[in-house]
Amino acid sequence: MSPHRRPLLPLLALLALLVLAVGVSACGYESDSKSVSEGESVQLGELKYNVTFSRYLNPNDSEDEAYLVGQKEAPKGETYFGVFFEVQNESDEPQVLPSTLKITDADEREYEVLESESIFALPFDGEVEAEEQIPRLDTAAQLGPIEGSVAIFLLPEEASENRPLTLHIPGEGDEEGAEVKLDL
Repeated sequence: MSPHRRPLLPLLALLALLVLAVGVSACGYESDSKSVSEGESVQLGELKYNVTFSRYLNPNDSEDEAYLVGQKEAPKGETYFGVFFEVQNESDEPQVLPSTLKITDADEREYEVLESESIFALPFDGEVEAEEQIPRLDTAAQLGPIEGSVAIFLLPEEASENRPLTLHIPGEGDEEGAEVKLDL
């Protein structure tokens, strides 16, 4: 190796280490923004929401079948879509989850959340005990493959072409709600 290249190696190694450090420090980043991307937390009142995962659900898959308990067969041209949550109550008082959620696509079409009988379902209008979380510890939803409670939507096939899909979480009272850009 030429003597002129030797000083470059430590500089390149240092540069690579700095790039890695910046990338790792961004993991777990929290923002006060009410508009976040899937995987980022958003605070609404005393509840911190984190959409951990979202995907289309296949009723012929045994895992997805458990999420879709009580749902009718999807009409032709429509597919079930699951949004998986962790919700943390950071206060000393019980807090109530919203009664509904909706998804909008890039064309501003709205899709409402469906009622669900699944043991994995997000409990709408349910209470989150003080300093507790949804899904509750040691429940099927918390111990399941995705480790989250699911909200089910019925989307037309063309919705995946009208990205981004945005989940809207209503605020409590006069509080502004939050938007989560879903990673689809």
